[in-house]
Amino acid sequence: MIFIDRFGHFFRTRGRDNSGVARAYLQGLAQAEDCTFESMAAVVENGCAQRFQHFISQSPWDHEPVVAQIARDADALLGGKPDSALVIDESSFPKQGKRSVGVARQWTGRLGKVDNCQVAVFGVLTDGKRHTPVDMRLYLPRKPWIDDPARCERAGVPEASRTYESKSEHALDIVRRARKRGMRFAWVGVDGGYGKEPAFLRDLDAAGEAFVADVHRDQRVWIEDPAPRVPAPASGRGRPSKKLQAAATPLTVEEMVKGFDPKAWTRQILREGTRGTLQVEIVTRRVWVWDGEEPQARRWHLVVRREVGSPETIKYSLSNAPDDTPLLRLAQMQGQRYWVERAFEDGKGDCGLADYQALSWRSWHHHVTMVMLAMLYIAEQRVDAPPGLELLSPRDIVEILKETLPRKPEGKEALVARINARHKRRRAAIQSRYRAQQRREAG
Repeated sequence: MIFIDRFGHFFRTRGRDNSGVARAYLQGLAQAEDCTFESMAAVVENGCAQRFQHFISQSPWDHEPVVAQIARDADALLGGKPDSALVIDESSFPKQGKRSVGVARQWTGRLGKVDNCQVAVFGVLTDGKRHTPVDMRLYLPRKPWIDDPARCERAGVPEASRTYESKSEHALDIVRRARKRGMRFAWVGVDGGYGKEPAFLRDLDAAGEAFVADVHRDQRVWIEDPAPRVPAPASGRGRPSKKLQAAATPLTVEEMVKGFDPKAWTRQILREGTRGTLQVEIVTRRVWVWDGEEPQARRWHLVVRREVGSPETIKYSLSNAPDDTPLLRLAQMQGQRYWVERAFEDGKGDCGLADYQALSWRSWHHHVTMVMLAMLYIAEQRVDAPPGLELLSPRDIVEILKETLPRKPEGKEALVARINARHKRRRAAIQSRYRAQQRREAG
C-alpha cells in the first residue's frame, strides 16, 4: 500500500522501525472480521499478534503528529469548498470491566442508556459528499478517573491530561487545533449536547467561527431584544441588586414554533441521495439569545426543520451565520450533521473503530489513529474513483482490499461479480424510491 508509505516516518522510533507493522495493522483493519490482535494476525500475510499488541500498547510512536498529518491531508481532499464543514460529535464504546482508560457508567447513544463505556469527542471534515475524521479527544469523567490519580497513573494518562475537561471544552479544542493546522472549513456543526452550552457557542462566536448548533426544544429565545439591565431597587431598603434581568419575556423554541402560521413553512430540497430526493420544510427567524450573564444578548438565526410527511419530527438549530444568509443555505448547513453519523457508521462497521483491545491511554490513541488513517484512505479512494463508480462505498473499498491484499483470495471474478451485484441492487433501490416519491407527489 503506497498510502501508508506517506506516513512511514511517523512510526520510526529510536532503534526501531515500526512502519512495517503499521502497514500490516492497517491491512488487518480491512481484512479481519473483528480487530482483535489474534483475528488480524490470522488473515494478514506475515501477521503476528504479539507484534500487533506491542505496536499498539507499548511502542513509543507519537500519535499526535500522525493525526496532524491526517488533518492536513483531509483538508487538501475535502477542505476549502463552499460546503466544507467541521462537524463535532461524540461516540461511545461499550466496555466490560473497569480497566479500560476512561471507562465509566455514562450515557451511550449506541445502546440508548447509561452503561459502562468509553466516550470520545471527534471532529469530522466533510465537503457535503465525502467525510473523514480529523481529530479526537478521549473524555475522562471526574469520577472515577480525574479524581483518582492512581488510576490515571495505571492507565498511563499523561500529566497534562489529568485535569478535567468537559466534552464542549474538548470540542472547542478540536476546532482551535484544526485552525492552527490550516484547515479550511466554512462552518462548525454540533448537536444539542453542545448547542445547550452557552459558553461554548459564545467562544465559537468570539473566535469568528460560523456555526450551526442543534438545540433542545426547551431552549429559551427572545423575539425582541431582552436588553439586560440591573433593575432599580424597589425601595430604599436592603442592598441593591447586581444581577442582570431581561426586560422582555422569553419563550422556548417549541412554544415559538407552535405559533407559526402554517404558510410560514417552505419546502426545500437539501440533496439528491440514494433514498431519493431529501426534502424538508424549513422556517427561519431572527431571535435573541441571552445566557443570563452577558451584558448584551446575541441575535442569531433560529432554523427549524420538519420532515415532509412527519410534521411532528422537528429539529431546532441556532446559527450565527451572516444576517443575509439564504434560507436554503441555512437548511443545507443544518443538514451537514448527517456526515458525522455516517463517519461513525463507517468507522465502526468497516474500520474497527468499535472493536479493539486497548486498555491504556497510549493503546487507545494508537488504535484510533490507525482507524483514522484507514478512513482517510477510504475517503481518498472515493474522491479519486473513476467515472462510473459514483456509488463506490466504504464497504466496497474494504471488500476490494480484503480481496486484493495478500491473503487467501476468493478470486477476482467473484469479487467483481459481488460488487456489480450490490451496485445493481443499489440502483434498483434508488429507482424504486424515486418512483414511490413521484407517485406520492402525483397523488
